[in-house]
Amino acid sequence: MTTALAYRSDLCEYGAMSSPTTVAGEASAAVRADAAAGSRPGGRSARVRASVHAAVVALLAEEDGEVLTIPSVAARAGVHATTLYRRWGSIADLLGDVASSRFSGANDEIVVPDTGNLRDDLRQWAAGVAADLADPDVLLLMRATIGAGESGGCLCRGDRMEQLEAMLERERERGGEPPEAEHTADILLAPLYFRAVFTETPGAPAWARSLVDNLA
Repeated sequence: MTTALAYRSDLCEYGAMSSPTTVAGEASAAVRADAAAGSRPGGRSARVRASVHAAVVALLAEEDGEVLTIPSVAARAGVHATTLYRRWGSIADLLGDVASSRFSGANDEIVVPDTGNLRDDLRQWAAGVAADLADPDVLLLMRATIGAGESGGCLCRGDRMEQLEAMLERERERGGEPPEAEHTADILLAPLYFRAVFTETPGAPAWARSLVDNLA
């Protein structure tokens, strides 16, 4: 990706931006407007957070995270670097916040299937996870977060496990004997995340569906 326009508008519910240079302008304008109107600090804080998150995503798309620093993010967002240091402390903590926000929103979009058959449910679910992990913006964010000292994969593991456990529990209620959640995660999630984070070829949905056949 060569411009900030490549990132998805739903990445952290940022909304559309017309160009990379508008990030700083809109952030500064929002802060000035809030200050002039005497609006509540919480509203201004949320605006600044959204602008900072957008700046992180834009810089990752342009630089692949190689030169991502607190000062560079602050400059792109149009806020003082001290604001970022005070709120996040380090680039690792900031990336963790962006990743947590992104992954929570993404997991809401992955519907837990209910086909009446556990294996079909798992095949559909694994394919959805694979499609999400193959998104270039997700990959950039996960790799940058891990490289900065945070576990980007684990940030979304909680929601993934909740979805998985919901399918397994439903199978128990139907009278079935599903595998344990951790074992299922080892078979399905582990290879998906390995391929996404550590290789150049994230798992395709068809490959993800085939992983279910490895469940005992």
